[in-house]
Amino acid sequence: MTKTKKLEAKIISTGNDELDKKMGGGIPVKTLTLIDGEPDAGKSVLTQHLIWGSLKSDLSVTMFTTENTVRSLISQMQSLNLDILDYFLLSRIQIMPLDAKRMNQTLHGTILPLVQNCIRAGIDLVVIDSLTYYATQSSVDEVISFFQECKTYADRGLSVVCSAHSYAFEESSLGRVGAMCDAHIKLRNEIMGSKMIKIMEVAKIRGAQSKTGGIISFEVESGLGIKVMPFSKAKA
Repeated sequence: MTKTKKLEAKIISTGNDELDKKMGGGIPVKTLTLIDGEPDAGKSVLTQHLIWGSLKSDLSVTMFTTENTVRSLISQMQSLNLDILDYFLLSRIQIMPLDAKRMNQTLHGTILPLVQNCIRAGIDLVVIDSLTYYATQSSVDEVISFFQECKTYADRGLSVVCSAHSYAFEESSLGRVGAMCDAHIKLRNEIMGSKMIKIMEVAKIRGAQSKTGGIISFEVESGLGIKVMPFSKAKA
């Protein structure tokens, strides 16, 4: 990987042209992004798409995951046609599973030092999937302070993507965190007709190349990943 190639990357892409278009062209680099939503609404799949698109753009990635082991993450992404095995073998991506059930683990005590190490190492993108447990173990002030620190790292050049269940935050703190972040994406499940679909609300993407799609309906398909659906079709 060359420094020149890194400088050429202007956005964090999902690797899905249609989805990028709906998201205003993709998430600009050097941003702090929050992805929150209901259980099973597609948060992890969206983070995996962002990892895939970033690796294809020659960005270096570190993934902290409470949701997967190294093997299960690689296997899961392969099932979505997002094969990162070669990137992993070439050390283009580091995958670091976290045991969220260990005692006294908080955002400042556990996660923030890991993010600090990444900026020292010159990593381009840090993905944390998910912050749910750590946020519930932290006070509101600690949650706000954590995101403030991450925002300073983003201003210094580190792109940070955090996913969490919405219930991990108090309503007032979620609003403050969302306002602090450069990009905020909300996910939910919704029943339309006889089927359950996933809804992505692009609350904001600061510095997007074009207007965002606002509300996006999608499905997750094996061998394909996220498939954007026309809203009219989703309602059918």
